[in-house]
Amino acid sequence: MLFKQKEDKFFALFVESACILRQGTYLLQTALQDPGRMEEYMAAITDIEHTADELNDAIVDRLNSTFITPLDREDIYAVANMLDDITDFLQGTVERMLLYRTGQPSAGTLELARLLTVASEELVKAFELLKNIKGNHHAILEHSRKIVDLESEGDKIYRKEVAHLFATCKDPVEIIKWKEVLETLEATLDHCERVADLLRGVVMKYA
Repeated sequence: MLFKQKEDKFFALFVESACILRQGTYLLQTALQDPGRMEEYMAAITDIEHTADELNDAIVDRLNSTFITPLDREDIYAVANMLDDITDFLQGTVERMLLYRTGQPSAGTLELARLLTVASEELVKAFELLKNIKGNHHAILEHSRKIVDLESEGDKIYRKEVAHLFATCKDPVEIIKWKEVLETLEATLDHCERVADLLRGVVMKYA
């Protein structure tokens, strides 16, 4: 299904929102590698989160003012909010690292952040194809599948990191700090998978 130019604005906004999300994942990855400048990164991720909020508002406003939409209204609303939620989680991770003064992350924490950047790349690619669902449905499903695989890999790393944290760290405060950071990273990947699942459902409806 190839939508008319008039209807393409929703897809353009989705792509823009996914690109902002991707920008946030790369900023998070950089912040983790350079914890001494966390205040600067916090300011930058807050700007990204505000932009994501504005895009979400733009999608909802267009949804409220459009009589015929290219996808089910429920799907458009869910996608917009899920993308915005992921950016919120990214901001939350940087905020925790700043507030808790967590310092240098473990290799596993860095790997979770890397998986997030890869997942965000797959989301951008999938949304860039969405306006021609029928012609691109195999590629969209493939990008979605890769995100699901990344989330599964992230789950394994998360469990391993938490186990390692309890086994090796003697300071209970440090355990609490890093466990919360790890949980937020893992939850962010979970939300990426939820978007991928929703995209697969959209493809099934319209391809």
